[in-house]
Amino acid sequence: MASTVLTGCLSESTGYQVGNFAAKKCASTETNVPFPTDYTELLEQARVAVELAMKDNRQLMEIEFPTAGLASVPGDGEGGIEMTESMQLIREFCDRFISSEKTTRTRIFFPEASEVDFARQSVFSGASFKLDYLTKPSFFQDFGFVEKVKMSDRVKAGDELFLVAYPYFNVNEMLVVEELYKEAVLNTERKLIIFNGELDRIRSGYYPPFFYPKLAALNKTFLPMMETVYYIHNFKGRNGGTLFRCYPGPWKVLRRVGNKYICLHQQVTMPSLKEVALEILPAN
Repeated sequence: MASTVLTGCLSESTGYQVGNFAAKKCASTETNVPFPTDYTELLEQARVAVELAMKDNRQLMEIEFPTAGLASVPGDGEGGIEMTESMQLIREFCDRFISSEKTTRTRIFFPEASEVDFARQSVFSGASFKLDYLTKPSFFQDFGFVEKVKMSDRVKAGDELFLVAYPYFNVNEMLVVEELYKEAVLNTERKLIIFNGELDRIRSGYYPPFFYPKLAALNKTFLPMMETVYYIHNFKGRNGGTLFRCYPGPWKVLRRVGNKYICLHQQVTMPSLKEVALEILPAN
């Protein structure tokens, strides 16, 4: 495996093994963050991770975790319900992370206009955040066609932070997110956070490059610029476990033993899900 592997052990309170991790010097310090016990703790960990990443001048960030339960895997929850759960958790995250004077400088993008209407009537009712959308439905939506929203027309001068909510339902959504980054974030002081975008679909080749060349190209043009600041992905089955990362710490492969999570493996760079499922977990 080409990635740098870390070994060793530490921490009585968490049950983690922590290795000889020498992070590059930066504004933040490496900490041994325990796997969260509930979503309240998760959101607090994510808040701290984003703040540290911003201090280290990260502009493009990803937060990814399951919403049907901390031990759940993709597909455990119904799609619409998972999106609604994500919306609620995004609101809670924003309330923790964004100060009252910054709310009007924060623009939250949902997949399409109907999601914005639902958010305004429910989870984001009364909030001062700017709510926006990535795509417009079209007459040919059932055939995979949607009307593209020009990002340069959506962004306003006072915007400082963009948060993109679960842009994975339609393949065009992540392409619009890349446009948003290029037109409104790159070469500015602005920040962009992708919240539960299921980017592993793109990383793993879920979308065949022959049929989705633009989406596949993101692996070379867009995703390498991204810092995954908070991440949880569970693996079920006989060799089950969890891939966990909280910035600026290393990537850890964990296994639950009793009421603790034991670290089986850790490394500086993100391992592929295939590596974790077929190599790391079966070997431990």
